[in-house]
Amino acid sequence: MYNIHCCPSLLSEGYIAYCPAAVRHLFDGKKVSPYLDFATEDEEDLAAISESMDVLSISGAQEKYAACIKTNKISLSTEGDLTTHIIKPAPLAKINHRKQIPANEHLTMQIAKQVYGIDTADNGLCFSSDDQVVYITKRYDVQANGTKLRQEDFCALMGRSEETDGKDFKYQGSYEDMANIIKRYIPAWPVALERFFRLVVFNYIFANGDAHLKNFSVLYLEDGDLQLAPAYDLINTHIHLDDSDFAMRDGLSPNLEKSDSYEHTGHPCQDDFRRFGLQIGLSSKRVEAVLKPFMTFPDQVQDLIDKSYFADDKLKRTYWRTIEERRQRFVREA
Repeated sequence: MYNIHCCPSLLSEGYIAYCPAAVRHLFDGKKVSPYLDFATEDEEDLAAISESMDVLSISGAQEKYAACIKTNKISLSTEGDLTTHIIKPAPLAKINHRKQIPANEHLTMQIAKQVYGIDTADNGLCFSSDDQVVYITKRYDVQANGTKLRQEDFCALMGRSEETDGKDFKYQGSYEDMANIIKRYIPAWPVALERFFRLVVFNYIFANGDAHLKNFSVLYLEDGDLQLAPAYDLINTHIHLDDSDFAMRDGLSPNLEKSDSYEHTGHPCQDDFRRFGLQIGLSSKRVEAVLKPFMTFPDQVQDLIDKSYFADDKLKRTYWRTIEERRQRFVREA
């Protein structure tokens, strides 16, 4: 059985299970065991897990399984269950350091929420019977009364699909295209646009090279209005893949006047993000307010990395080296 030394959700010290705050937010006040009753890398269990994919319609390359809470246990959803959570074991595909992916995603999501105030899906880790680390996230589209809010990702909003736009449809375009979608569909777009801009900057510095159209969504509220959905699938992909700075093929914007630094090195700096923020419609004051917290890393970033003992020491060192390199690029003068 996996030995827990701190909260597997909020990384609060002194807990051998989920801390009270995590219980409240991640499980609606239910005390839930962090230990699963099934393995994630055993052939028989994998066959059983695969059946739950019919319950879930969320797309993505990484295996995602429908889950719910039954008698204080995290269980795979079966027919008739209300799916309230999603669990993501380490992918079975041949990816560098694949078993570290759940811990990487959890750490990145916690830094986004706790350090930078980014609205994220509630999340944590749980542990399979074969001692594998598994990522768990709460479905934000499922309400406490069991009703579901309609959700659409940016591919759907833009009318893109593999059938009409080819295999790489979710990577086509730029972040400016996404900003235009926000202004078109979300009534309170100035607030949503700033949230989006902060997330774009975060994804760059924390080396998330898979922030594509399907990893941004809107929620249809009960009154009919739309709002930007909480962030999800935040992960330092550069640890596992040799990817580029941005998932979108056209980067920040094909119309962006790049800084000399960007032209020379091929990597954007703060001035490029500043120009991008102004270009999509934010005021200079709001752009600076978003950029300032990323100029230096507060101690809490290193503290959360250290507390994430679910990640091995090599991953932690690589994680810090990667984001520090990105930060140094970011603070360069144009």
